[in-house]
Amino acid sequence: MFTIEHEFDATVITLVDEGDAPLQEDVVINAFEDCITVEQFDPRANDVTRMTLSLTQVRDLMAALDLPEGMYQMRPPRKGET
Repeated sequence: MFTIEHEFDATVITLVDEGDAPLQEDVVINAFEDCITVEQFDPRANDVTRMTLSLTQVRDLMAALDLPEGMYQMRPPRKGET
């Protein structure tokens, strides 16, 4: 299950783990104009762990989800290519 909320400076997506235990803590994704943050509460440290991704890293992650094993570099299309 997930929720989407539009706030003043970000879109906030919360991923809620469902199903059989053990369940993971909610993952909160904040989409800002210039970056994406991913947050998850760590009960062992009793603190929130946060990662910040550039929009380029997010683009590469989206592409990687549909590609086989290997090493890739995203480049703009050449003139005449789509």
